[in-house]
Amino acid sequence: MFSLIRIILSPLTFVYTFLIKARNYFFDKKIFKVTKVKALVLSVGNITVGGSGKTPTVIFLAQLLKKFERKTGILSRGYGRTSSGYLFVSDGSNIKTTVDECGDEMFLVSYETKLPSAVSERRVEGAHRLINDAGVDSIILDDAFQHRWIYRDLDIVLIDQSFLCKHGSVDQKMLPLGLMREPFNSFSRADIIIINRKFSEKQNIPVNLIEYFNNKNVFYGYYSEKGIFDVKTHNEFKVEEFQGQKSLLVCGIARPHSFLNVLEKNKIDITNKMIFTDHKNYTEKEVKSIRKQFYDTNAYSVLTTQKDAVKLNKFKKELDDIDIYYLKIELKLEEQERFEELIKNLVTSSQNEGAA
Repeated sequence: MFSLIRIILSPLTFVYTFLIKARNYFFDKKIFKVTKVKALVLSVGNITVGGSGKTPTVIFLAQLLKKFERKTGILSRGYGRTSSGYLFVSDGSNIKTTVDECGDEMFLVSYETKLPSAVSERRVEGAHRLINDAGVDSIILDDAFQHRWIYRDLDIVLIDQSFLCKHGSVDQKMLPLGLMREPFNSFSRADIIIINRKFSEKQNIPVNLIEYFNNKNVFYGYYSEKGIFDVKTHNEFKVEEFQGQKSLLVCGIARPHSFLNVLEKNKIDITNKMIFTDHKNYTEKEVKSIRKQFYDTNAYSVLTTQKDAVKLNKFKKELDDIDIYYLKIELKLEEQERFEELIKNLVTSSQNEGAA
């Protein structure tokens, strides 16, 4: 059905491509005004729709800025949230909203980083208010590569390795026919490119795309599983403890292959699964379906992703008789010391400018 919709809408690809090129032209020629805020701004984004690994990267970058003793805040538009406008999500100690109000990714990031955070469709306004609300001197922008109205000191752009290697695939066409928000030549705006291989082996950049990576700081990222955690208690278990057990896998992320792949590599049975759309807004209807399949298949437990877990957690009462766990992952980088040096130099330069 999704492929059919893409084909039907394919003529709009030319319109979309024209609008993106025109918009970028106006920014490049400084016809559209870019606003600088009183903070060091680091943007994390991509040029494709979903599944590149922005959330683990934001968490990784947040921990790194903590290491360099920056007063860091995180700002996102809050994709899939029920609220609108500016919303102060966390003061760093307490999360002040629900997962529905701020979106699953921001709720997860706020919980993991313990940093001040906010959501706002208008990033400039959101940045000003986050600086005022939390007194931060650095801001990580989540999913902001296309949001060029706010000045950023560093643009980090991610791309999924498996997507990169889909040479000739319709997925590498612009929206709505393909999955690209911008063409590959938009990498020219990036300061750092992270090729996220997730749980896969490293592959070379395809020859037909290598020109877009020349003279860029390119890093390969990959995921490491930290363990499996109880959704209700957050108690930690080793992945090996789930080997051979018949679990029901529940997943609602953009590209579930990597989640299923790592479980299979760890000898966890992945045959019994329920795959939902990305950013699935779970309701009592889905919870009833999960309960039914859990008991119909005589599963030992429900195993899900951390992003799904923050949404399923609100159904503790409905799932009180079911053991439900999530796989926790973290991003790591090859040549991580070189990456840290780049961030350290940026921080030092910012501090020197502030002292001048």
